[in-house]
Amino acid sequence: MKAIISKKTVWKIIWIVLALAGILVWIPQIDRLITKDYAAMSECVLLDDAWDIAINEETYQNVVLTDFHFPAVRKGDAITMERTLPSDWGLVEGVLRFYVRHSAVRMFIDEELVYEYGCDRLAEGRTLGSGYQFIKFPDTYQGKRLCIQLVMAEDKVFTKFDSVRLYEWENAYRVLITENRLPLFCGSFLILFGLIVSVITIFALVYSLKYVRLFCISIFALCMGLWSLSYYHVMLVFAMPLYAVSLINYLALYLAPVPLTIYIHQEVVNLKNGPLRLFYRIFLAVDLAAVFAAVALHALNLVHLAGMFKYMQAVMLVGVLYFLLVLVMNLKFARLENRLSVAGLLVVIFCAVYDILGYNSGRYFGRDYFTVRGVTSIGIMIFICIMFISFYIEMTQKMMEQRERDFLIRSAYTDELTQLHNRRYCMEYMNKLKEERSFQYTVICFDLNNLKTVNDTYGHAKGDVLIRCAAEVIAETFGDYGVVARMGGDEFVAVIGTADEDRLSVLMEQFQQNIARKNRSVKDLNMSIAYGYASGSQSDSDIDKVYQIADDRMYEKKRQMKNLQGTLGGKDFPCTG
Repeated sequence: MKAIISKKTVWKIIWIVLALAGILVWIPQIDRLITKDYAAMSECVLLDDAWDIAINEETYQNVVLTDFHFPAVRKGDAITMERTLPSDWGLVEGVLRFYVRHSAVRMFIDEELVYEYGCDRLAEGRTLGSGYQFIKFPDTYQGKRLCIQLVMAEDKVFTKFDSVRLYEWENAYRVLITENRLPLFCGSFLILFGLIVSVITIFALVYSLKYVRLFCISIFALCMGLWSLSYYHVMLVFAMPLYAVSLINYLALYLAPVPLTIYIHQEVVNLKNGPLRLFYRIFLAVDLAAVFAAVALHALNLVHLAGMFKYMQAVMLVGVLYFLLVLVMNLKFARLENRLSVAGLLVVIFCAVYDILGYNSGRYFGRDYFTVRGVTSIGIMIFICIMFISFYIEMTQKMMEQRERDFLIRSAYTDELTQLHNRRYCMEYMNKLKEERSFQYTVICFDLNNLKTVNDTYGHAKGDVLIRCAAEVIAETFGDYGVVARMGGDEFVAVIGTADEDRLSVLMEQFQQNIARKNRSVKDLNMSIAYGYASGSQSDSDIDKVYQIADDRMYEKKRQMKNLQGTLGGKDFPCTG
């Protein structure tokens, strides 16, 4: 058996290795297919130099945007950017890609207003959002003076400008999608996975709460998928306004720790550590309160979701450290799913640190040391897959344990030879009936005739056949009306839920017919069963006394049948009555 299991395990490992190898081989091929035209379509006109910039009262001349840094701007600060456009940019149908960070924007060409965003929302105190804006830029703007006016809607929004570029209109969104292809793939996968699994588990939760953890995984995946598509600006291809994309971004990010916290509850319980369980309750309450407060303040236009980011970031950092501590402490249980969860969380932390370092290096130092984008979304997708695998392993183990418990329970209450209930089960069942009210019942006792003679004459194998045939006949006749059990040896009992004499007469007649049919179908069986029954109800009798009366009547029937058999000269008597 061990050799068979080992062989199966080897084949599973080989299959996993081959699948991973196939993925590793095909992903670069697909990526090259997607990016093969990137060099041509990403050709653009850079407008990063020769800017005159005024930040409140400070002015700067001949600025290069990618090298320019300034103190973090605050809410209400005004920035003016001016430069002369190139006299020839060689684009047929140009579009300006300009990154807006929580600012109201007005754009002028030779003092003529050509673009405006967020001024009305700023006046109403509503959120503006961040992201790329694609502004139509015809070649008639060549050589003219470009002026961009920004008014900050949030505190400490940014300390440097992003590159300003002119693309061909047909290439602008293609470049955005290609640059963010990893977040696009990962985010789309997480959203589809989250939607499908959450819909399935919603219905499964009606039948069992054991699917709560799977539901939490699906909701976490959905939040992280939405966050990936919004944070990396992929949603802009659907012509969604910046404030809507930003709202999805912050809501998804703030809500994500909630299902993750609920998911980790079982690991906290496993530790049986009072302080950790107390901290779990406190953290969950604080997290829910923080999310509720952030949404409420945003809805009232008191503090926008973007303004709550540093506080929510602190909550999430505490949560990640707490989750990591709990998972590491669970490693002492030596369960594979715990180790996988720790590995997955470490992957997420590593990927998040990578993206944070890359973001800060470009934002604060003007250097793009980390060119691969969307690593965090990849880490989250890996983590989601690991969580799903961990849940699958856990559920498989629980199902195996449940099957083992069911088998042991069934073995404890089942007669091995006949597969009927045994004496223990029957006695417990009758004890339960004592607690019922107004329950009509009948106890029928059976005794298989001539079993000792068969065992002595033909052997115990023939006797076992006789016992099994008797069990089949009794179960066939009375099994649908109550409980049938083998009490031991050649004795059986049926407890059925009726005390109606007419119904009992019909059942007894059917019982005799079934015995006759069994004797005809099994060669040399000659089965004979004595029986006796008594009826009662909880309201007027004790089931123990009813059982004793039925047993006495059965022995009286057995004596009658034995005497009748002696009268017939010792011939087998296959009938019961």
